[in-house]
Amino acid sequence: MRLDHLSFAAGPDGLASTAQRLGELLGKDFVDGGVHPRFGTRNMILPLDGGTYLEVVECLDHPASDKAPFGQAVRARSADGGGWLGWVVAVDDIAPVEERLGRESVKGNRHLPNGTELRWRQIGVNGLLSDPQLPFFIQWESPAEMHPSSGADGSFALATLEIAGDSQRVSEWLGETVEAPLEDLKVDWVAPNGTPGILAVQFQTPSGLVRI
Repeated sequence: MRLDHLSFAAGPDGLASTAQRLGELLGKDFVDGGVHPRFGTRNMILPLDGGTYLEVVECLDHPASDKAPFGQAVRARSADGGGWLGWVVAVDDIAPVEERLGRESVKGNRHLPNGTELRWRQIGVNGLLSDPQLPFFIQWESPAEMHPSSGADGSFALATLEIAGDSQRVSEWLGETVEAPLEDLKVDWVAPNGTPGILAVQFQTPSGLVRI
């Protein structure tokens, strides 16, 4: 179990403008990640050190975005002005998570601009919808060399997560301590004053720490 990626929902200015704005803050351009046909969404990504990445995601004008929980989550966050959507934990075997949560994972795929298809299974987005401090789970089916972090150049990395929530609640959701997927990443837990979830993220960049 490890941190896989962070999701940021596009604001009213749309996917490209949101990604450009974040890229200017970080000093690195995002790349087109392609379309999630099953979820009615598309993203742009920034590979990060440590096998992680940052995605900016928006809904498409497509029925799937109204039906799929992930599309619903993105649409709701974007309608609220955009911002941090959530965090995602990768597991080697998603079956124990399915058993613990009492339901099956769903297939996910993303068509990259070059025609390549990434494939995975995911579960737990409904938990994110009801309690945004909770991550959802992903098991990659595509080869490791195709992981979206593979383009990282070692100069951009996650430094700190600031989460409004309860680490004990998240540990119960994960089925093990919250430190397991986050490893050495610093996490500042803040008592929620409103909706729980990611408040801010600090990134280590060649220009120093950047907080978004």
